Amino acid sequence: MRILVTGCAGFIGFHLTARLLQAGHDVLGVDNLSTGQQRSVADLRAHARFRFREHDITNPLPVEARFDQIYNLACPASPADFQTRRLEILATCSAGVKNMLELARRCDARLVHASTSEVYGDPQVHPQTEDYRGSVNPIGPRSCYDEGKRFAEALITAYRTQYGLETRLARVFNTYGPRMRPDDGRCLPNFINQALRGEPLTVYGDGKQTRSFCYVTDLVDGLVRLASCDVVEPVNLGNPSEIAINDLAHEVIRLTGSDSSVSHTPAPPDDPQVRCPDITRARRELDWKPLVERSEGLLRTIEWFKSNS
Repeated sequence: MRILVTGCAGFIGFHLTARLLQAGHDVLGVDNLSTGQQRSVADLRAHARFRFREHDITNPLPVEARFDQIYNLACPASPADFQTRRLEILATCSAGVKNMLELARRCDARLVHASTSEVYGDPQVHPQTEDYRGSVNPIGPRSCYDEGKRFAEALITAYRTQYGLETRLARVFNTYGPRMRPDDGRCLPNFINQALRGEPLTVYGDGKQTRSFCYVTDLVDGLVRLASCDVVEPVNLGNPSEIAINDLAHEVIRLTGSDSSVSHTPAPPDDPQVRCPDITRARRELDWKPLVERSEGLLRTIEWFKSNS
């Protein structure tokens, strides 16, 4: 197939693109490199079936080629980006998504959109099911991302219902693995880097808040399966194995063999207290579940950080 991947130089985008190339597809990767990594593009160029276009999807993509599938992963997604790239995030989730939808209409392509668990906000339902409507602060410090992604889902749904466009919505939960941005402000890169340097691991708040972490190859497998299924409703993709952030910090210390301690700092506003996917729909509709245990995934990720520090 001929496939377009936006955000191909990002963490998940790189792994998805590599998976599609290995499966024998022709892939055009698009990224404006605002948060993506040049190294990832260089590594993807080793594949003869890969082409790259540096482009911001908030502008229409000037290509005559036609595509069978479009995976839209373009959007700054780090908590650090929520402070410095607010308008960029909102534009990507609105004008950028609309441009990809129009391209999908022209090509008669299926659009697979990477939404996020952040549409659930600080949830009052646990674990989170796809029919939960969320608890989101529309004017809070995370609103550019949370509400941007919620608007994108509404826009995609409108195109599907009005034009009969083939669309798929993945609600991506916390994902980790090699090639994560070391400076993106997420807890796992922070913890691993701090542990490797022998520094205290910084935990926000009391550390009792929970998250669940899906290894990137499992997440990519879910996206590929979603692209081939018939379900049009949103599908949670994440690992339902939940862990408190305090416990995660100590697990990273143990796996790195570090002598680091744990320090606490005030939690940022609107920081979700729980985050865990109900993956019943993914199991039923995609025959999908995560396979990589957290300890194994963390060891792989730690080794990558060691080799690339």
